[in-house]
Amino acid sequence: MIKAIFCWSGGKDSAYALHHILQQKEYSVEALFTTINENFKRVSMHGVREELIERQAKSIGLPWYKMYVKEGSNAEYERNMEAFLTEQKANGIEHVIFGDIFLEDLRIYRENNLAKAGMKAVFPLWKKDTKQLADGFINAGFKTILCCTNDAYLGEKEVGELFTHEFVESLPVNVDPCGEHGEFHSFCFDGPIFIEPVKFEKGEKVYKPIEIKVTKDHPPITGPKASGFWFCELSL
Repeated sequence: MIKAIFCWSGGKDSAYALHHILQQKEYSVEALFTTINENFKRVSMHGVREELIERQAKSIGLPWYKMYVKEGSNAEYERNMEAFLTEQKANGIEHVIFGDIFLEDLRIYRENNLAKAGMKAVFPLWKKDTKQLADGFINAGFKTILCCTNDAYLGEKEVGELFTHEFVESLPVNVDPCGEHGEFHSFCFDGPIFIEPVKFEKGEKVYKPIEIKVTKDHPPITGPKASGFWFCELSL
């Protein structure tokens, strides 16, 4: 099998993409790796604590690598990523697997970063219907909780909710069933890739104002003043 490492966010798309890869048996996933904000010890955007991602990897049964960023700039990310990938290439890894579904600009960005290290990207969920992916994810026995919502689309009510068939059916028409436009992020805690469920506690909901770019194709559901994210605090 082809050796690869998996870009792991901790969310449902990562979990389902890894599930597909493990079933296909074309790639040997040698490790997971996650970008962590070193200042806050959390996954960027998702807001999930570092120790929860570590617990996921332990339950999946794969080594886990952390790539820290401090500044949050693209330049820093690309610099750190190139150093990390170069190290992996020296260990015989030439492929990196991602859970992205249909954002062309993001795919190109990832492929360009990998090309600098002489590596290739793999997208097992690419261009698949997101409603079918959402239903398939739930039917496969995965369980995930919304850890972050973009208030241009969703809000306090939805953050901290479980990702179920009922939830997917209740989403506004301009919200992708998989949140592929950044409408929401999730933390996957159970399913066929896990040896045992990742136990966690759900804490308070926190709102953080952040500038959001909303395209004309995906107008804000809560109006033009939407300007931040809701986070649900999760801890071991």
